Amino acid sequence: MRIVGVIGGSSITRDIYKIAYETGKLIGERGYALITGGLGGVMEAASKGAKEGGGIVIGILPGNSRETANTWVDIPIVTGMSHARNVIITQTADILIAIDGRVGTQSEIAFGHIYRKKIIGIHCNIPLPFEKVSSPDEAIQLVDEYFERE
Repeated sequence: MRIVGVIGGSSITRDIYKIAYETGKLIGERGYALITGGLGGVMEAASKGAKEGGGIVIGILPGNSRETANTWVDIPIVTGMSHARNVIITQTADILIAIDGRVGTQSEIAFGHIYRKKIIGIHCNIPLPFEKVSSPDEAIQLVDEYFERE
């Protein structure tokens, strides 16, 4: 069975919910299994769509309880790993679709690149979260400033 990962934010707009739902439904209708982080937002919308499209839904949960899975998850996998579960999602998926998202989604995209997965983005404009400098001196200056603020 081919497995499609849908990754994205847990806090989303109605428009993003609709996009994630439609994506999930198409996944289910094609007979692919869906894998997500198993919670709300994009994960829930895609899960609902996939289930209503006749697909199987796998949720890789961050905590220690199956009860945290959204209603549409068929196979809840409890990890107790928090964001580290993103490795499991990206390793298990044959291909990833990123919808919206923030830093958690960005980590999944990074793991996807590490594991050489095809990644498709829908309304996913995640900036790189680091400051670019041109020398070691500039880098250490920023380190010093960071520690001075703490």
